[in-house]
Amino acid sequence: MQISPIDAFAALRDRLLANVIGQSVLVDRLLIGLLANGHLLVEGLPGLAKTRAVKSLARELDGKLSRVQFTPDLLPSDITGAEIYHQEDGRGMFRFEPGPIFANLVLADEINRAPAKVQAALLEAMEERQVTVAGTTHLLPEIFLVMATQNPIEQEGTYPLPEAQMDRFLMHVKVDYPTHAAEIDIVRLVRSEEAGNSSVGAGRSGEFAAHCAVPVQPDGCAKPSVQITPSLAQTMPQSEVLAARDAVRKIHVAPAIDSYIVTLVQATRNAKSYSAELATWIEFGASPRGALGLDKCARAHAWLAGRDHVTPDDVQAIAHDVLRHRLVLSYEASAAGITADRVIDEVLKHVAVV
Repeated sequence: MQISPIDAFAALRDRLLANVIGQSVLVDRLLIGLLANGHLLVEGLPGLAKTRAVKSLARELDGKLSRVQFTPDLLPSDITGAEIYHQEDGRGMFRFEPGPIFANLVLADEINRAPAKVQAALLEAMEERQVTVAGTTHLLPEIFLVMATQNPIEQEGTYPLPEAQMDRFLMHVKVDYPTHAAEIDIVRLVRSEEAGNSSVGAGRSGEFAAHCAVPVQPDGCAKPSVQITPSLAQTMPQSEVLAARDAVRKIHVAPAIDSYIVTLVQATRNAKSYSAELATWIEFGASPRGALGLDKCARAHAWLAGRDHVTPDDVQAIAHDVLRHRLVLSYEASAAGITADRVIDEVLKHVAVV
C-alpha cells in the first residue's frame, strides 16, 4: 500500500529518534534541512551523536553518504575531485575523478580545522550545487545536503568560518548534552548493540565495514573520506523525498506571515527602533538570506507538524537556528557575555506577532 509523504517522514523520524536518543532537535533540523534543500552547520561537544545522526539518516535513505575529516593539510581537490591522468592501450588521457562532495549526504567533520581555500571550495559547491574542474562543470546530485560540524572547544589551530561564509548555511544548530533519562537510554542502546554484535559475529560493525570503501589516490595515499552506502533494507526512495519537497513548497504562507518574517529580519538591522539596549548588541544584522531561510524552514516545520499553513509558532520555533549565525554581535555584547540566542530572544519579544 502506497503511503503519503508525510506518513513516510513521520515513520522516518520515529526510526531516527530510536537510534539517536536525546537529540530530537538535531533529528528534526536534519529533516527540515532535507525538506528545505539547505545545509546545516552543527556545533556541539564531542560524543553528542552528531555523526551518528547523519549516518542514521543515510542508512534510511536510498542514497550515498560521504564523510570528510577536515584537517589543516586538506586540499580543495580532496573535496571536489580532480582531473587524473590515465593510460589505456598506450594512450594517455585525463579523466575526472569525483571527490566526496558528489554524494547525497556529506558530513564535513570539524570544518573549522581546514584552511580558507578548502572551506571556500566546499561552500561554493554548496551554493552553486556544481563543481567546475579544468573548465568542465559537473552537477551535484539533486538531493544534496551538507552537515558541517565544528567543535566549540579546542579552538587553537583552527580557521573560524567568516560570517559571510556562515551565511551560506540554512541553519546553525547547537547540540547540547542529553537529559539524565535519555543518557540512561543511550547506555542501554549501545549495550544492546554491542550484545547484538557479539551474538552474530559481525553485526553493526560488520555491516558498516561491508559498505565502506576508502578511495585511493594515484600516489597510493588514501583520501580523507569514506563513502558509505546504506543497507537496502527499509530505505526511503529519493522520489519520496522529492515528493515531500513538492508538498512543502505548496504549504500556504499568509501575507501577514510574510510580513512577520521580514520584520523579524529587519529588526536585527534596525534594532534601535525597538530597543536602545538591543541596538548596542548588534553590529550587523541578518541578510535577506535570513528571511529566505525562515520562510523555507517554517514551511517544512509546519508540514512535519501535519499542517497545510504556516503559523507564527513555526517561525519562532526555527528562528534561533536560522538567524544565530547570521548576526554579528558588537564588542560590548561579547564583553558582557551576550549570545546570539539572547539577542534573538529579545528580537522575538519586541516584534509584534501577527
